[in-house]
Amino acid sequence: MKVLKFGGTSVGTPQRMKDVTALVTADGQQKFVVLSAMSGTTNSLVEFADYLYKRNIESASNVLSTLRHKYRKHLEELYTSDPIREEVHEILKDIFAFLKGCSQKEMTPALERAILAQGELMSTNMVAGYMRQEGIDVVLIPAFDFMRLNDLGDPNHTYIRQRLNELLAESNHMIYLTQGFICLNAEGNIDNLQRGGSDYTASIIGADINAEEIQIWTDIDGMHNNDPRYVEGTKPVRQLNFEEAAELAYFGAKILHPTCIQPARYANVPVRLLNTMDPSAPGTLINNEMQEVGVKAIAAKDNITAIKVISSRMLLASGFLARLFKVFDDHKTSIDMVTTSEVGVSLTIDNTAYLEPILDDLRKLGTVQVDTNQCIICVVGDMAADQHGYCAKVLTALQEQPVRMVCYGGSTHNVSVLVSMEQKQWALRQLSEHLFK
Repeated sequence: MKVLKFGGTSVGTPQRMKDVTALVTADGQQKFVVLSAMSGTTNSLVEFADYLYKRNIESASNVLSTLRHKYRKHLEELYTSDPIREEVHEILKDIFAFLKGCSQKEMTPALERAILAQGELMSTNMVAGYMRQEGIDVVLIPAFDFMRLNDLGDPNHTYIRQRLNELLAESNHMIYLTQGFICLNAEGNIDNLQRGGSDYTASIIGADINAEEIQIWTDIDGMHNNDPRYVEGTKPVRQLNFEEAAELAYFGAKILHPTCIQPARYANVPVRLLNTMDPSAPGTLINNEMQEVGVKAIAAKDNITAIKVISSRMLLASGFLARLFKVFDDHKTSIDMVTTSEVGVSLTIDNTAYLEPILDDLRKLGTVQVDTNQCIICVVGDMAADQHGYCAKVLTALQEQPVRMVCYGGSTHNVSVLVSMEQKQWALRQLSEHLFK
């Protein structure tokens, strides 16, 4: 069985819901389908919840009214069967009644999570209803029936695997449909997977049912070898190792979240990135195989802050780095890049929420310099130590402009450089010119 995930734009209109249905059923094979909320719905629900936090009931009601009108129109376009239209209408009516009732409650993070879950519940019920109208053998399995977190907030794979196997054994249908992103936490309350959203759901399901393949359907034809917003003539990368894909995702490739494919990686289930607008395109295959073809792709991560700590106490001193890294651990801030010398450490962060207390603590260790508005550019491929010249090619491509930091050797799959945001577009184009042409 294959697991197919479709994002918000892929089910963003009634016509696209019809297109997804045709795509899912084209080959007549059994599938497990994961859907996001219709595009724009989650944003509206976030806005609705924000007004409730502010006790602006009138504005919250206006947001809900606009959303209700949008869905009423979608029902008219999607269904030709009056009984099924009425059945789905009743489901949506109950959902909107719940949302309206939230205006009378005290707003809490738990209630907000319940509000945000309604988008996926609406989209899956709408698509399930359309599939039944078209005579397709489909069953809607609520994510709340199997997707659960443990006490640490991570997926409870033992529980998920057991429940999925039970649910699949209870019936034999052509299409199994469920919601992405949403789940129950260890206390049994509505929660969400946060990292990677619906992609993460598909990866967890694919791993825990030992799927043949996990397909992530979006609106572009796979992961490109550079950012097409800034560089002309980019091409889809046809194959990536899981580690290469994680590096690209972490350093700016928006098509995937860096952690969402880890369950598939550990279960050795391949992931394929495909395009709903061009289903015949081969897309990008991600698996555990390593193709030794050198540089595969380039990604950029914006809004980086670089911090340099200079201290004579670092010279030949044990424990200095431990104390330095503990500062970031104490303030729950992750580090992207690190370079060291005998008397200095340079590193980068992308979360500046605790920058000032971090800098205060670092000044106890040495002199601190800060550069903001920086950009990490990551060059990914098979660049093991016994390969020749890749780091040199990267630096040669960028020789006409200053480079703030260079990081190589922590992974055999990437060379990362830090440049100012003003140099980003120039650097991406230079690297494409030197590495791909």
